[in-house]
Amino acid sequence: MSSPNTQSESATLLRARTVDLKLEAVVIPVSDVDRAKQFYAGLGWRLDADFAFDNGFRVVQFTPPGSACSVQFGNKMTPAAPGSAHAYLVVSGIQDAHDELLTRGVPVSEVFHVAKPGAQFQADGTDRISGPAPAHESYRSYATFNDPDGNGWVLQEVTTRLPGRGLSLDVATLTELLREAEVRHGEYAPTAPKHHWSAWYASEIIARLNGRSPDEAAKDAARHIDAARDHVPA
Repeated sequence: MSSPNTQSESATLLRARTVDLKLEAVVIPVSDVDRAKQFYAGLGWRLDADFAFDNGFRVVQFTPPGSACSVQFGNKMTPAAPGSAHAYLVVSGIQDAHDELLTRGVPVSEVFHVAKPGAQFQADGTDRISGPAPAHESYRSYATFNDPDGNGWVLQEVTTRLPGRGLSLDVATLTELLREAEVRHGEYAPTAPKHHWSAWYASEIIARLNGRSPDEAAKDAARHIDAARDHVPA
């Protein structure tokens, strides 16, 4: 039999799992803020902020195209050594992403896949195989580049997400989601309470982007409509 404390802890954990924790920004260590700013601007990333304060603290924030997460760097932000950060950038077309970097003058590796897990992080190219993975298998094709301090970026091609990992939103994916929502809503509408279709579509698509299956997303959308109806004043 569990103790009251254990039950309380379990209830707290259960509540915590329902809270969205969206990764907003990651700090990368740089030695020259202005040089880093010029580099990331040259990648075509959006400059969100450049704030400097009287105490010497400075924060610069950039967001990669299509990303919900940003990067920050500046003065007095992190004790980490410049060049010690490594991160993934997910792309839907590895060759297009590679070629765009080249047009921007960024030294980037060739597109490759790996003979052994982890080889994408080996700077000497050990166990890398030239060219994309056979049939462009999702998560298997890479290219790498560094910023001026040596912070490493791995481009990874993702065409089909692992279960529960959500979807990468682009025109083709959104089109498919809208078509899916149209079909699911058509099945739901005949017996549904009065509602606006846009509320159902929005809830269903957000659920799919968050990794829910089509059946789960449709149920989530129906619950959203029911909850909205319950909160309408009589």
